[in-house]
Amino acid sequence: MRDAGELLSAWNGFYVMIGSASAALTGLMFVVIKLVTGNKRGTSEAGVSAFSTPTVVHFSCALLVAALMSAPFRSLAPVAISLGLIGAGGMLHVARVALRTSRLDTYRPDAEDWTWNVLLPLLAYAAIAAGGIAMHADAARALYAPAAAVTLLIFVGIHNAWDVVTYLATGKAD
Repeated sequence: MRDAGELLSAWNGFYVMIGSASAALTGLMFVVIKLVTGNKRGTSEAGVSAFSTPTVVHFSCALLVAALMSAPFRSLAPVAISLGLIGAGGMLHVARVALRTSRLDTYRPDAEDWTWNVLLPLLAYAAIAAGGIAMHADAARALYAPAAAVTLLIFVGIHNAWDVVTYLATGKAD
């Protein structure tokens, strides 16, 4: 059995790439938010809370997991606990997003909105938590769950940011 440092170092290149992408995309979301707040058509505080803020949270969580997985831990216990907490917190956040989305009065979310803003992020955060929980049983395999999850969070964030910009540019959802 390999030690924690050896297991985590095998993922270093992946998490450097994920962390860099997450940080850059988080910065770009500030541009998107500026576009949202500068455009009077179809914007509301509730809409920003339901669609734009969660995207920043997804990118930030991907960055947080990348930082965690790149840290030089001697044991996987703090990694497992942290992943469990990040996953649980993310799932609670998605539940809050679902509630906000269901209460929108300026826009009626469709199946695509529910899939990309609730279902897929919920799946990603559940995978992060599951990776943390499974870490004690088979660490080498458990490390694939958070890797897949943060990749999914980045693609969800890219899709959702694009949806917001497209909606503002055309005045309708694609």
